Amino acid sequence: MSGLYVIATPIGNLEDISLRALRLLKQVELIAAEDTRTTRQLLNAYGIKTPLTSYHQYNKRTKLGYLLDCLEEKDVALVSEAGMPGLSDPGYELIVAAIERGIPVVPVPGASAAITALVISGLPTNQFLYLGFLPRRSGARRRLLQSVADEPWTLVAFEAPHRLLETLEDARQILGDRNVAVARELTKVHEEVFRGKLSQAVTHFVQPRGEFTLVIEGKIPVEPVINEQIEKELFRLHQQGTGAKRAVSLLSQASGISKKALYQAWLRLTQGA
Repeated sequence: MSGLYVIATPIGNLEDISLRALRLLKQVELIAAEDTRTTRQLLNAYGIKTPLTSYHQYNKRTKLGYLLDCLEEKDVALVSEAGMPGLSDPGYELIVAAIERGIPVVPVPGASAAITALVISGLPTNQFLYLGFLPRRSGARRRLLQSVADEPWTLVAFEAPHRLLETLEDARQILGDRNVAVARELTKVHEEVFRGKLSQAVTHFVQPRGEFTLVIEGKIPVEPVINEQIEKELFRLHQQGTGAKRAVSLLSQASGISKKALYQAWLRLTQGA
């Protein structure tokens, strides 16, 4: 049975492609490419002669039916302009349509600008929130940033060079002056990774050029402080004969303060009492 091969292509350096991807690009009977010019450069570099057809944001409605018909009889490879298809590009609709028709969809993983930027950012990678391409209009962009302002996860997004400074300033105003890694032209000749505060990034990129991936620190929870009222409550529980474990547990649930911090306060208040 024929299948749709979702093949990752390099995000810059043409050497960043797998042997499996090259083999399949030679074996399939048609390649559907978001940008045929970029894909042609890759195919020419490796001597691949497979027929190529365009499938992008502006022709996806008219081309979808044609590609699905092709998939009934032949293997088709789906490639993005760069990176993994289906991630913030029109390949998503073709993948969904193929699944709905019962056509096998085979992933061939590889380069991804979002993951590449994340792992070299120096920011937490255990949990992250991918925002894709940020809205072009300032109002929509600011609303999106506001909606994730309280999330603890690292934020990953793409931005165009002519909107970079405005976006960094919006992020600084809405999220606070957080740590950020701004990756430019990943794996290309002019690759650059800036790490610092959002305010520093604004002054660093005077004339932004190239493709940018932003990795922004998530919100760091601020633990409530042990104030005079908390100390009085701890001492009151002590005088009533409540044990340390029970007192600390009760106040931790009520105040959000860690048990460790409350226990240290308990010891300080009750020693010699």
